[in-house]
Amino acid sequence: METDDIDAARRGDRPAQGRLLRSLQDPWYRFCLSLLGGDTERARDATQETALRFLRQLPSFRGQSRLSTWSMGIAVNVVREMRRASGRAVSDDGRHADSRAAPGDTPDEAASAGEQRDLIRSVLAGLPERQREVVALRYFEELSVEETAKAMDCAPGTVKATLHQALRAIRRTIEQLT
Repeated sequence: METDDIDAARRGDRPAQGRLLRSLQDPWYRFCLSLLGGDTERARDATQETALRFLRQLPSFRGQSRLSTWSMGIAVNVVREMRRASGRAVSDDGRHADSRAAPGDTPDEAASAGEQRDLIRSVLAGLPERQREVVALRYFEELSVEETAKAMDCAPGTVKATLHQALRAIRRTIEQLT
């Protein structure tokens, strides 16, 4: 993202805000989708709420982290609030997720990819909330430990410890399934 766009968007420039939103909405959606159990409708709602809050809070962005990292912290809070409001950690088993095959996949490859996605969603759904968040930010959104810590509003050591616990739990679950 261009610094000029960020500065202009902070001052209320609508075209600059639109460019920022377009560049951030896909990562927000993927993150929300992964933490909301593949529920596409709730992920869209969470992404929209993240965008609204992002625009509202953008003037307070100080540039102490990357804008994408800062904005992912907003998405973390939106998802947490949605889950708290609904009274459940994960909304469904991921069957509503977009499971289209990649172009050129054979039917067997498409089925295998779908099974892998279902397995990953199932394993992630079994993790505590903070562990799901850290896995999604580190591996799905490819944030560094420091960026993940900023997005989750915690120390880098907490991210490392939580990630270690999550990976250990994932390994244990996969070993039990195989």
